[in-house]
Amino acid sequence: MTKEYSIAVLPGDGIGREVMDAGLAVLQAVSPKIHRTFDARAHAAGAQHYQESGDALPEKTLAACRAADAILFGAMGLPHVRGADGTEIIPQLDIRFALDLYAGVRPIRTFAGLPIPLSDPRAAAIDLVLVRENTEGLFYSRGRSQQEGDEAVVDPMRISRAGTTRICDFAFRLAERRKSQGRPGHVTNVDKANVFHSMAFWRRIFEERASHFPDIESSSAYVDAMALNLVLKPWQYDVLVTENMFGDILSDLVAAMVGGMGMAPSGDIGDDYGLFQPAHGSAPDIAGKGIANPTAMILSVAMMLDWLADRTQDNALADGAQAIERAVARSFSSGAVIPFEFGGSSNTADITKAIIANL
Repeated sequence: MTKEYSIAVLPGDGIGREVMDAGLAVLQAVSPKIHRTFDARAHAAGAQHYQESGDALPEKTLAACRAADAILFGAMGLPHVRGADGTEIIPQLDIRFALDLYAGVRPIRTFAGLPIPLSDPRAAAIDLVLVRENTEGLFYSRGRSQQEGDEAVVDPMRISRAGTTRICDFAFRLAERRKSQGRPGHVTNVDKANVFHSMAFWRRIFEERASHFPDIESSSAYVDAMALNLVLKPWQYDVLVTENMFGDILSDLVAAMVGGMGMAPSGDIGDDYGLFQPAHGSAPDIAGKGIANPTAMILSVAMMLDWLADRTQDNALADGAQAIERAVARSFSSGAVIPFEFGGSSNTADITKAIIANL
């Protein structure tokens, strides 16, 4: 009997819906090849839904996410849809906190056949993972701001021992896995320990946790120096681990190193749940034009299968993840498929079809 997995699908806003269709098409195409089926059901959430109903993340949608084996997320948020405090409606943050998705995992790699923004030939070997703490740091201040009349707003930052320990351990375990696959096995901590007491505390905990993983090399860097080095020599990094806001910023920077956000998949992972999404936003300026690069969404589907394989000990799912990754690589290596964001003319449908053909 074919094994089935339930997937909660949250297409969201803008190009989220377009790239989600592409991701689901690839998922359904790989399904018979690994003899697994996927019950992927869509649920309402996002800025557009908020505008229509007053609720950005309905409780029944959150319940469906809790009940599913995994969650696929398109993109959410629209610049013109904002709450009373002036901030955007971004339910993806609400989901992270509600499901305790504390590890934001952002893998970045180059693909042969696509132009690379950096001229150094070593940039062709970029292959790193940024691990972002997702539930504390400066994002902890969301909903906790202290307003001093019309003169100032104070946003607190929280760094806890428990939160820092678990994200550092996650990064070291990921480095162990990558080392077993032939990668360097090195974790670089990114902080601002020279200025903030909270960051000095973060670094102390990182160094404590590093001693528990003697086979993995470790080092630390200040976030400003890391921003410099990620432009000058990103190929020298393996796993980066950092606070929430720093990770939010640096994950866009590393995506630029390989050509753009359309190549940047991600996973928000906790002990009990996993949500997988392209790292880009809803891009309302190109929504409906059919030119969005679906690669980040498709690679996020592969990440989901890999996570499910590890969680369920179902190796067929890992085979599916590898098949998708190889199909993406083949599709670009020929040079026949080049997304619009790389200066090419391949639209969403072209890229999706090529990847399915190469499965």
